Amino acid sequence: MKEYIYYPGCSVKTNAKHYEESVLPVFKILGMELQELPDWNCCGATASMSVDEEKAAAINGRLLSIAEKAQKDIIAPCAACYLSLKKANQFLKENSEDSEKILKEMKKLDLEYKGTVQVKHPVEVLLKEIGVDVIKEKVQQKLNGIKIASYYGCQVVRPFEDFDDMDYPESMDMLVQSLGVETVDFTAKTKCCGGALTANLEELGARLNYIILKEAQKKGADAIVTLCPLCLFNLEVTQDNISKIYDEDFKMPILFFSQLMGLAFGLPKEELGFSRSLIPTKQIWNKIEIGGTNV
Repeated sequence: MKEYIYYPGCSVKTNAKHYEESVLPVFKILGMELQELPDWNCCGATASMSVDEEKAAAINGRLLSIAEKAQKDIIAPCAACYLSLKKANQFLKENSEDSEKILKEMKKLDLEYKGTVQVKHPVEVLLKEIGVDVIKEKVQQKLNGIKIASYYGCQVVRPFEDFDDMDYPESMDMLVQSLGVETVDFTAKTKCCGGALTANLEELGARLNYIILKEAQKKGADAIVTLCPLCLFNLEVTQDNISKIYDEDFKMPILFFSQLMGLAFGLPKEELGFSRSLIPTKQIWNKIEIGGTNV
C-alpha cells in the first residue's frame, strides 16, 4: 500500500481536534499509519492565494519540499489546507517566470522542489486506493437507523475535479453508506457556508448556513457529516443565532465523516472526539442500532 505523509494544518490541531482523533485511527485500522509532516507550517489558508500568490506558493512550497524529500505524497484532511497545497503545487509546476523565482528562492534555503509530490484528500485515498470493499470488511458495527446529509463545502471539489463531481459529489456519501448509514439526497452539499466571512458578516453567515441546515432538516437528516473544519464550525456555531432570526429550532449535530467510520470500526465514541461537538450528539445515539442495542 502506498505511503503518505500527513499534513494536519492548524485547525486539525486546535478547534477541529476531533478530525485528527478520528482520521488517524481509521487509517491505522485500514493498514495505513500516517506519519506527520515534520516541522510543518501554516498553509496560509485559501485566502492567501488571493492576497499574494507568490508568498502563498512559497509557504506551501516549503511543505511540498519536505514531503518530496521524504519521497511521499501529502494527505491533507482540512479542505482549506488541501486546496492551498493543490493550488501552490500547480503554481510551482507551471515553469513560469514567477514560479521559477519562488523555486530559486527556496533553493537558497535548501528547499529544492522538483514537482513530484501529489496532494490527496483522505476521502480520495479511502475510495480510490483502499476501496469500499476493504472498508466494509473492517466494519464491526453497522450504523443502521440514522439518515445523514453529506456536506462537502465549496473547496474540496472546486476548482480541481480530481476525484469527484464539482456540483454533486458522491464520494463521502459512498463512504458512509458502506457503514450501513442511509444518506439523503442533499442538494445543498456544495453550497458555501460563508467561510471566514461568517465571523464578520453575521447576517450573511446566518443566511448561508440556514440554507444548508434547512435543506438537511427538510430531507429528514439526523445529522450532517462534513470533511471541512471551518464548515463544521460555522454550521455549529451559527445555529443559536439562526434559531432566533428565523424563529425555527435547529439542533442539528455536525460530524466529521471519519468519526462515523471510527464508530463503525468498533472504536469507542469517547475516543473519537464526539464530546467536542458544540451541538449535543445524544439525540442520534438512540437511533443508531449497534449489535442489536443502542449506543
